[in-house]
Amino acid sequence: MAIIHPTAIVDPKAELAASVSVGPYAVIGAGVRIGEGTTIGAHCTIEGPTTIGRDNRIFQFASLGAAPQDMKYRGEPTELVIGDRNTIREFCTFNRGTAQDAGVTRVGHDNWIMAYVHLAHDVQLGDRIILANNATLAGHVHVGDWAIIGGLTGVHQFTKIGAHAMVGFGSHVSQDVPPFMTVAGNPLAVHGFNVEGLRRRGFSAERIGLVKQMHRLLYRRGLTLEQAKTEIAALRGSVAGGDADIESMLGFLQTCTRGIVR
Repeated sequence: MAIIHPTAIVDPKAELAASVSVGPYAVIGAGVRIGEGTTIGAHCTIEGPTTIGRDNRIFQFASLGAAPQDMKYRGEPTELVIGDRNTIREFCTFNRGTAQDAGVTRVGHDNWIMAYVHLAHDVQLGDRIILANNATLAGHVHVGDWAIIGGLTGVHQFTKIGAHAMVGFGSHVSQDVPPFMTVAGNPLAVHGFNVEGLRRRGFSAERIGLVKQMHRLLYRRGLTLEQAKTEIAALRGSVAGGDADIESMLGFLQTCTRGIVR
């Protein structure tokens, strides 16, 4: 049976696994499902429909699953889905999706989300992402696996941030950030690629060299985007294990909608 503090309020229609812990004065509404091993801190509010997986640690005063801050929202049945082993720090606000998108705001697995982070409606987070304090993601933003977003950064609606990208502190992100790139500033600019992050994740020297080539093709050779894509595609087969990195880049460039940061 879940461990629920006597001051907490849990709706009878909420579903809590047996090893869930709920702290003082937390409020958990109908339509909320919480998996094994997850802890809910004091004064948290979780509204449904929201599904939270296993072994998450949600700190005090977080607000999860509230209605989207979208003037088009008319009470449609949308949801928030959070995966496993995420850390969600104080005062975070994650809103449900909207009918104008997939209807789901989604957080993957093993993410480290610091205090005061806002995830607006229909945000899609991958796995192993770091969002530093006060990072603010507007509606429909997509963030790839292993990305890092610095504190006090604002991300414009519909923007995409690729896997392994790094966004510096206090940046204004209004264009898509390709995988592996390091960007910062207002206006946003590319400052290289995330070489240290790739080393820490076990990328070989050859794969890092391949990412460096893609960076040069996109930003140092004066090529158009279409020319750069052709040159990147020609790198297939040049490095052991590197084709997945090439496909990650090409897939991102094919689907970006706001133009890549220059």
